[in-house]
Amino acid sequence: MLNRRNSLKAVLAASSILLASKASARQTCAVQTKQSQGQIKPDEALALLRQGNERFVSGKSIHCDLRKQVHETSSGQAPFAAIVGCIDSRASPELIFDQRLGDIFAARIAGNFVNDDIIGSLEFATEISGARAIVVLGHSDCGAMKGAVDNVKAGLLTGVIAQIRPSLEKLDYKGVANSSNAELVGRLTEQNVRDAIARLTSRSEMLRRRVEQRQLVLAGGLHDVRTGRIHWISA
Repeated sequence: MLNRRNSLKAVLAASSILLASKASARQTCAVQTKQSQGQIKPDEALALLRQGNERFVSGKSIHCDLRKQVHETSSGQAPFAAIVGCIDSRASPELIFDQRLGDIFAARIAGNFVNDDIIGSLEFATEISGARAIVVLGHSDCGAMKGAVDNVKAGLLTGVIAQIRPSLEKLDYKGVANSSNAELVGRLTEQNVRDAIARLTSRSEMLRRRVEQRQLVLAGGLHDVRTGRIHWISA
């Protein structure tokens, strides 16, 4: 009889855990609303992104009913963060941060630099739509960084490379810059992220004011395409 009672307790305990897990998943899959967005502080927004990347790296991404989310976000959106990332096919922000429809704004351009168009988009994401964090996300093995090191000239890509070259000019290195120098490419990737973060507040009074009023936090990240993990850079 005692063994049967213990077995029943074990079954009930397992069921409780399963129900709690399902409840948690349902809550996590709930789309962002103005109310839920308003309850997220800037540092908490970054924490949500960090947690999402940890889930992605550990193979514990949350799977939601995206068709249901299409319906639930059809009347509006309230993303809690904005990501400036590269167009690289391995660096999709929604995937590597384990976010879903309506969770984040994503601006993508080769080399993840920021110009007036990107900054204006981020002003919309924050001032108008209420996002609490902006992350500039670079990544390893970036073709745009290699192109900048080699000073590639090719059609309109030349103008893209020109946006990244000033970051290279800030670095000390010996000899002629060459993209086969992995260490130099890596340093440029990080410097480019830092310069983009600095440009956000130097070029936008709107973003600078929100940061000063602690309504917005800026951060940088370096995504390792070999592991999926993001190494964080403070603004």
